[in-house]
Amino acid sequence: MVIFTLLLKVTEFTKWYLTKIHTKQNMKKALLLLTLPLVLAGCNNSEKKNNIKIGGVKISETEKEQTPLEASMERGGIIYTDFCMQCHLGNGKGVPGNFPPLAGSNWLKEKREESIHAVKYGQKGEIVVNGVTYNGVMVPMGLSDREVADVMNYVMNSWGNTQDEMITENEVAKVEE
Repeated sequence: MVIFTLLLKVTEFTKWYLTKIHTKQNMKKALLLLTLPLVLAGCNNSEKKNNIKIGGVKISETEKEQTPLEASMERGGIIYTDFCMQCHLGNGKGVPGNFPPLAGSNWLKEKREESIHAVKYGQKGEIVVNGVTYNGVMVPMGLSDREVADVMNYVMNSWGNTQDEMITENEVAKVEE
């Protein structure tokens, strides 16, 4: 907006200047005065340099790069919302007696491979989570190995859960039915 106002003022001045001075040399100076703001306005695109537009969303170039774990968790959060939240709820606390909690779950921490297996292939039979027995069925969701890793990384790092080692697509691929 500032550049537009400046451009307008320079243009008005140039018009006034042209009406007062009629020599050929002064006309060249006036023409230079008129084109200089246009060139400067065209060069001033610093606002555009700092933003990238992807799918209608502006993303700042200066935003911090995500770590592989952060990127996996972001994708996993979307998967959790689509496939897991209906039973385990948005807060990860599950439904007592029916669906075990994921928030603060000792089963997730102590049984890493079994947890991956449950997400990848489903879960039947008794499991004990935080001292409470659950005997339900979790059907397989049909997720890819990457999606399983992503949702596991999300769950293992949400609601107070923390994991030391990121779950990878290769680790999930090694878990067999």
